Amino acid sequence: MKNISYPFDTPHHTAPFSKIKTAHYKPAFEDAIEAARHEIDAIVANPELPTFKNTIEALDFSGEALDRISNIFFNLNSAETNDEIQQIAQEVSPLLTAFGNDITLNEELFKKIKFIHDQKDTLNLNTEQATLLDKKFKGFSRNGALLSEDKKAKLREIDSELASIKLTFGENVLAETHDYALHITNPEDLKGLPEGAIEAAKQLAESRNHEGWIFTLDTPSYLPFVTYADNRELRKQIAIAAGRKAFRNNDFDNSKNTLRIAQLRHERANLLGYKTHADFVLEERMAQTPEKVKSFLNELLAKAKPAATREFTQLSNFAKELHGIDTLEKWDSAYYAEKLKQQLFNLDDEQLKPYFKLQNVLDGAFQVANKLFGLTFHEVSTIDKYHEEVQTFEVTDENGNLTAIFYADFFPRKGKRNGAWMTSYKSQSIKNGVNERPHVSIVCNFTKPTATKPSLLTFNEVTTLFHEFGHALHGMLANTTYPSLSGTSVYWDFVELPSQVMENWCYEPEALAIFARHYETGAVIPQEYVNKIRESASFLEGMATMRQLSFGLLDMAFHSADPSGISDIKAFEKSAFENTTLFPDVAENCMSVSFSHIFNGGYSSGYYSYKWAEVLDADAFAYFNENGIFNREIADKFKDNILSKGGTEHPMTLYKRFRGQEPSPDALLKRAGLL
Repeated sequence: MKNISYPFDTPHHTAPFSKIKTAHYKPAFEDAIEAARHEIDAIVANPELPTFKNTIEALDFSGEALDRISNIFFNLNSAETNDEIQQIAQEVSPLLTAFGNDITLNEELFKKIKFIHDQKDTLNLNTEQATLLDKKFKGFSRNGALLSEDKKAKLREIDSELASIKLTFGENVLAETHDYALHITNPEDLKGLPEGAIEAAKQLAESRNHEGWIFTLDTPSYLPFVTYADNRELRKQIAIAAGRKAFRNNDFDNSKNTLRIAQLRHERANLLGYKTHADFVLEERMAQTPEKVKSFLNELLAKAKPAATREFTQLSNFAKELHGIDTLEKWDSAYYAEKLKQQLFNLDDEQLKPYFKLQNVLDGAFQVANKLFGLTFHEVSTIDKYHEEVQTFEVTDENGNLTAIFYADFFPRKGKRNGAWMTSYKSQSIKNGVNERPHVSIVCNFTKPTATKPSLLTFNEVTTLFHEFGHALHGMLANTTYPSLSGTSVYWDFVELPSQVMENWCYEPEALAIFARHYETGAVIPQEYVNKIRESASFLEGMATMRQLSFGLLDMAFHSADPSGISDIKAFEKSAFENTTLFPDVAENCMSVSFSHIFNGGYSSGYYSYKWAEVLDADAFAYFNENGIFNREIADKFKDNILSKGGTEHPMTLYKRFRGQEPSPDALLKRAGLL
């Protein structure tokens, strides 16, 4: 960066956040692109015969400074953005896209790669090298290297527009999330709400110089309101506001952006010789084809739908008996589900929350990782951070060697998008004999501490933390030579296995005993609560499964056919949801326009992978369960064959090496109570 030397002169070469000014970014990007361009030019100009080392390996290690700057900048654009950062994002995205195209469409470079690829069988490459060669060749051939010059120019146009419009999509969703506030001044309207939610709303109102209480669309504020508020009219108001984000025919409306993204992706796929965007994407996934994905989703739907319909009838009848509700609406779902859960299991989140103090849960995740993989987490204050709420840790193995740097960022704030995710600031790789260790981060939006209480998590937030921590372990335990094959750089329908498998420990008495302790008394969570958590684990699972499947089917509807005929996005969405609809439609709501996973994230034609990976995770955890959830031998197999291997081999090869067999969906169906 301008005025900041690279590699960074910091502990473990961590990002020097406090020294970076926003004005540094654009010049830093320009310099790093220029430096990376020189590295590519040197590979192309090398007069020696192309070899794996001087071409493929050199290419994978090129652009290191650019990667680091991009990681820092775009992670901040998600977790700590502002108008200035968003403006720079719009300016540098086309530069990065153009540079990416300059590499992929470089004819001389591709000739060298093809020369090596054509003789790969004679090169005596190890498994990882063979995978890298194949990946590089496909990375070029699948992205335009074989196109004529006029088609290459067209591809550049499409990619540039896509990069910009996806950013705008995300900015609009963030703006709409922050634009809404439910301002309550009558204490009667707070009936049913937990004390913690009321206190947080009061604090928020005070911070905005208002009397009363403010609830927003940020998950820790929104979710308790729709789950507990007795005032049905207000639940309706905030639920409709959440459902019409970026669908209000204003400056932040994403209707046109959504269609444009789908159309550009389709056009791009056609240009590259693929029938649809889904055909293009799935060629490099375990599922392989749109037909296989749709068949997978519909098979699960056939198993889930009878259960979902039964559960919906049960919930509707319960709401009618309790409050005379004739038609169960979307804004009733969480409220009556919570009431029914309390009646059936005598369990509610407010009973559980005192046992799930955030810091204890985080320490619990660390201890589980220690028991399974021998990792130790030391919180340190010597590592720079981008916000005072971020926690920083050095992670070491059993011999005291540094394994990773870990950042944790837990609370909602302005400039941070909703949801939870794992990301990386620096990839792991082995270069010149040095194993460069990764810098990994998880970002969540949990309930903030109040004046009287620490951050207490709902059970759902506990599983979210373990989920993101599972992704983080995949990054932290990476042990590959090449950065592009390291950590979470795996097939997208495999990437959720490490995250989803970690959620299983949250239900196990042996694991809960480690971290589920009352924040005031220190008492371990009572066994009857643990039993109820486990009993209620498959509560309304049919409805939850059908909801997930509906998102996967919507994703495929957009991406596995020509979208140019879509004129009314709401009507299109309604049609895609037809087989999975339980609740009456809400005319002013549309999910697609804020479906960031597929229109601003990496899940296009890949949303099914949550369910795909659930089959893997249920099967994998069954193996632990049969042999002890802290069985070190199986944990070592999981670490050595899956977590450390990244994308160095085909995921099914890795999975079978760990498990000894292909996964069976029976474990998932049994766990979900759908068998």
